[in-house]
Amino acid sequence: MEQTSVFVLVLFLLLGSSRAAVEEENPEFWRAQAKQTLQSVLDRKLNTKVAKNILFFLGDGMGITTYTAARILKGQLQNQSGEETVMTMDTFPYVGLAKTYSVDFQIADSAATATAYLCGVKTNLNTVGVNAAARNGICRTQKGNEVTSILKWAKDAGKSVGIVTTTRVQHATPAGSYAHSASRTWYSDADMPDSAIGEGCTDISSQLLKNVDIDVIIGGGRQYMTPRGTKDPEYPADFSSGGKRRDGRHLIQEWQNMKNGKAAHYAWNKTEFDAIDPETTDYLMALFEPGDLRYEAERDPSMDPSIIETTEKAIRILQKNPKGFFLLVESGRIDQAHHQGNAYLALHEAVAFDGAIARGLELTSEDDTLTIATADHSHPLTFNGFPFRGQSILGKSPLWGTDMLPYTTLMYGNGPGHKIVNGKRPDIRNVNTNSMEYIQLSAAPLDSTTHSGEDVVVLARGPMAHLFSGIQEQNYIAHALGYAACVGADLRHCQEHITPAVGRTSISPNGNGAAGGLATPISILLASLLAFRILM
Repeated sequence: MEQTSVFVLVLFLLLGSSRAAVEEENPEFWRAQAKQTLQSVLDRKLNTKVAKNILFFLGDGMGITTYTAARILKGQLQNQSGEETVMTMDTFPYVGLAKTYSVDFQIADSAATATAYLCGVKTNLNTVGVNAAARNGICRTQKGNEVTSILKWAKDAGKSVGIVTTTRVQHATPAGSYAHSASRTWYSDADMPDSAIGEGCTDISSQLLKNVDIDVIIGGGRQYMTPRGTKDPEYPADFSSGGKRRDGRHLIQEWQNMKNGKAAHYAWNKTEFDAIDPETTDYLMALFEPGDLRYEAERDPSMDPSIIETTEKAIRILQKNPKGFFLLVESGRIDQAHHQGNAYLALHEAVAFDGAIARGLELTSEDDTLTIATADHSHPLTFNGFPFRGQSILGKSPLWGTDMLPYTTLMYGNGPGHKIVNGKRPDIRNVNTNSMEYIQLSAAPLDSTTHSGEDVVVLARGPMAHLFSGIQEQNYIAHALGYAACVGADLRHCQEHITPAVGRTSISPNGNGAAGGLATPISILLASLLAFRILM
């Protein structure tokens, strides 16, 4: 057995060594590449301006393994090897890590993490927009413990604000920007216990209209906005897709009435959405599904726009505000695909997410727009098995297990893919693991794959992007964003830019020293370092 293993390993290494591109066998290829990269880093200049706009891209469940695997898939979809592919996210010059634990758990959920990176405060599992003194599902602990988000700070500063998601707009991530709830699952009043309603707590959908005047709302979640008995316009024969509210309120109509006389539009399908002119629109609510949107791989392009299209529409509406904007864009179904143990769907969602980021960068300027891309948490997805260069990321490892059965390059630590029968793994030699339906094997049986607790990547570019370097607590993100854009409680950055100080050179919005009209690099550097040190 040992001799057989050695033979297999030697053959395996010989086969792998023959797959390198000819240019990659030349050491000068790698030296030249590294030299070019080094020079680009050396040429990098700090942008210490005040951020006019904030683009916040959130890949729900997009851990580093997902990020890497999506990079490879993106290249392979373009008939490339994949490993060397450059994602749009890869071009961000500043990179850090965020610790994702919640106050009460080592591994957090999307509600606790959203409260951290949007509101700047860590909290407990399953609660959103409240501090850790609130308890999951207990209404009375919510009161007095509400915390506000970077979206509200931006709105209070006169900026336009928006949310774009591939989930329901009441889901944990978007809810973190506007809601305060002791339970992330209180989507409508029908999801709340009578005791919570009696104690004065309100559902997340009603808070969407009440708490912050949000200019652009795009996602799913129609059924939480309409009364019971209301047929869904897209699925009228499906009772489960109809309205859920017990209180009789029709929140879509209420929103339309609130915007009466304003340049506001509601859309529930792509035809209506495409007909909306962003140049003449100030408010938009677009809800394309009763619940979450369809996965990108299953999306009907005639009915539902892509995340690229929704991101573009939102930016074009919001960027008309001369004071700037804040936009949260969530690819929320990366997470949901991982919960299903389906790497195919998760990675295709991540590739589409990267496309939305690319479109966002095309429509804005790095000079005045701070763009960050990050995740809220990860999933127990492993990337293993010594696959050959260029092998399908959704394929099988060429190195089999000691049970003489193959396994996939991507697997889960737990989830619905646990299929041990009579002590044996399933034989997948004749199974197409690249199909959209395939569920990856998992080590432990669960109906739904859990989250995982490793740090997540934080990528940044634009004004004050250097603040996002290093390893930080996840709640630091909101404070750094607020500082960079001069919104919220910490306005020191804009005061440095607009208020001359006695005995020193002030810094103007274009980053030049005001004294004598000459640039003062030392003062700029000292100011940025001081700000960074204070916020650490």
